[in-house]
Amino acid sequence: MENGSLAESLHSNDNLDWDKRFEVAVGTAKGLAYLHEECLEWVLHCDVKPHNILLDHDYSPKVADFGLLKFMDRDGRGNSEFTKARGTRGYMAPEWFYVNLPITSKVDVYSFGVVMLEMITGKGPQGGGDQNDGYKKPVVSWVRDKVAVAAADDGYGDMSDWIEEIVDSTVKGEYDRIRMGTLIKVALQCVEENKDERPTMSQVVDMLLHSDD
Repeated sequence: MENGSLAESLHSNDNLDWDKRFEVAVGTAKGLAYLHEECLEWVLHCDVKPHNILLDHDYSPKVADFGLLKFMDRDGRGNSEFTKARGTRGYMAPEWFYVNLPITSKVDVYSFGVVMLEMITGKGPQGGGDQNDGYKKPVVSWVRDKVAVAAADDGYGDMSDWIEEIVDSTVKGEYDRIRMGTLIKVALQCVEENKDERPTMSQVVDMLLHSDD
């Protein structure tokens, strides 16, 4: 994988422009949808993060590192049989931290949403803006608050204003504001606190592929 991990490219590679980031998001979503719904044995990855998304010479992504995977029953039973939480803090869904909540494919959806926000903002999961008293909001909360303020002020109004506050200004190239607005909203759907309000990965793929509609 000539271009290493997504984590390396996000912080050290000028070649990962907005078009490539979109293709990485779509390709990763397709890979996770395959694991969740199409392969012979359905799989929870349990550790989706930029370090585990590898990029080939064309920056096509490959989901990697299945050290924490869990096979998932197709009938939906047995998915909560975990002896301890799995994953990397910052990318882990809330249900990992509650004993009575079942673990399903929606944990990977949440992690994917955090990765999308990291690609969009250039900020790590714990590195949102608006620092107060030495504390930075998690990127999920930071983006969610920015969007909520824009919606309350003028029903999103001029998209360029609130989107420019969120996107990584260091990324080269122009981006389509309609597409970017959709990407942000899809990412926020993926990181909903309630797992039942998150889309499936196949639904994410569909939303991303129709983001220009």
